[in-house]
Amino acid sequence: MSDTFSTLSTAQNARVAVLGIDVGGTFTDAVLVAGGELRVAKVPTLPRQEGSVIAAAREVGADEIERFTHGTTIATNALLERLGARTAFVTNAGFEHLLHLRRQARAHLYRPCADHPPPLVPLERCHGVRGRLGPDGELEPLVLSSLPEIDAEAIAVCLLHSYRDSSHERALAHYLRERYPRAHVVASHEVSPELREYERASTAVVDAYLGPALASYLRRLARAAIREGLPEPLVMRSSGGVATIEEAAAHAAFALLSGPAAGVVGAAKSAALSGFPNVLSFDMGGTSTDVCAIVNGAARREHERVVAGYPIRLPTLAVHTVGAGGGSIAWRDAGGALHVGPESAGAFPGPACYGRGGLRPTVTDANLLLGRLPERLPGGITLDPDAARRALGTLAPEDVIDVVNAEMTRALRVVSVEQGLDPRDFALVAFGGAGPLHACALAEELEIRTVLVPAAAGVLSALGLAAADERRDRVRSYLVPLGDAGELPPTGEADLRYRGQSFELSIPLGPDLAERFHAAHRERYGYADREREIELVAVRTADVRRAPPVEISGPPRAVRGPAVLELDGATAWVPRGWEGATDAHGTLVLRHLEKAA
Repeated sequence: MSDTFSTLSTAQNARVAVLGIDVGGTFTDAVLVAGGELRVAKVPTLPRQEGSVIAAAREVGADEIERFTHGTTIATNALLERLGARTAFVTNAGFEHLLHLRRQARAHLYRPCADHPPPLVPLERCHGVRGRLGPDGELEPLVLSSLPEIDAEAIAVCLLHSYRDSSHERALAHYLRERYPRAHVVASHEVSPELREYERASTAVVDAYLGPALASYLRRLARAAIREGLPEPLVMRSSGGVATIEEAAAHAAFALLSGPAAGVVGAAKSAALSGFPNVLSFDMGGTSTDVCAIVNGAARREHERVVAGYPIRLPTLAVHTVGAGGGSIAWRDAGGALHVGPESAGAFPGPACYGRGGLRPTVTDANLLLGRLPERLPGGITLDPDAARRALGTLAPEDVIDVVNAEMTRALRVVSVEQGLDPRDFALVAFGGAGPLHACALAEELEIRTVLVPAAAGVLSALGLAAADERRDRVRSYLVPLGDAGELPPTGEADLRYRGQSFELSIPLGPDLAERFHAAHRERYGYADREREIELVAVRTADVRRAPPVEISGPPRAVRGPAVLELDGATAWVPRGWEGATDAHGTLVLRHLEKAA
């Protein structure tokens, strides 16, 4: 079952028809921008995602498309569920335990017995090859014949100092590709040419582990798209830009945050159109909630993050995810304490009120019983209050909402307060199918005065895909005194540190780089040492090709709480004390009456 929602008007190059499709855990969303109109659709996500993508394209009426962009959760789910390829790891002889030794840091600071997740490659598939490079050249020649027989679908290669000299690693990768033509081989210098061998090895292993599953899916999708008369899709990467099918298939780790990144792109563009450069994006779907800080119109980025317990050293938008969505299941632990999530009812059977056989209580069931949802949801789902009431049983719906709101408030604090940002200086952009239901309550908790609900809130991730730039991120390692680095690119970021430090600060390239590093160091650590030598660790740049411009407008609307608003693909709950109206771009701008005063 599916719905095609009412069209919104757009200002866009009429000669370019753009389709964006985002696959979520519960729904697959489509946005079509063509001929000055924006059409949106939402269909339930199927177990085989390519089927959902094609169904969404049909539902939105995609025809004669010139640009098709796609966000997927295939890589993320494969890592979370450990359903990747049978992978081997090859490194220098004597360093076969690298993935198992990790760093000295404990898995949990206050739980000494807590363990890290097991490595994706067991020790029996970790192999060493003779040969060694030092920081300044070859110490021992590479002996390819010393490598034992490998039984794996994917092979990750990480040799010491390959970020500085990749000659041994390139020769080894070439040898493995010829010897094992069916295996997916990834060399660490291809994905993360940076120092710190454990993080580089972990990134290469994750990339190799996920590669076969993502590549298989993307090629199936490409064939299905061609049969449907659609162009081959571009794929959203974690950095907020899109790449070709072959680029995405070659290195799956770049697509780990594909869907959440698209939502941030859409939130940043919508907020900028409405005149809000500083916002916190709040994307609540059926399975999870993704949040990110957008400062001066640009989403905050990071160069390393931990996903499912594994460090990934790649450029990503600084998205923080928690297992709290409309389908999150409410339950009590052995002590009687109420929890919500991370387990979700998903699309099938979905929340109990969907009438598809779900029996366990969810956030959507609670919102329905509180009168915050209409009788029929986008996607053709008629809600059953009696089923929701039976599922909740003795659980009070208000308590369920309070618990899930507390979890999402903590997530917003992670990307604001814990990063030195005052949430009171930001607006909150609420989107996703469930985001506008909870946004005002979260804003009150964080003392945020303004909530923005974009016109296409229910499908904003898909809109972000349609409006995303093509982006190729690059990193070059230096490890030299800043004064000896020579001429640097005019734009990008430099990773700088005082000589002898272990970690760096990323500073935008440009004039007065050293002085701006001192100022940033003082702001972060409380002091600056201008007599100490500054070391340039790496330079990060990006090649960007701009997407066709998209500007949305919507019908005028005003609201004063308490009120329920049905939106395209979402529902907004405006509690008492909040009021607002749509602006020229169709964004509903809500303000808290007391805080606005």
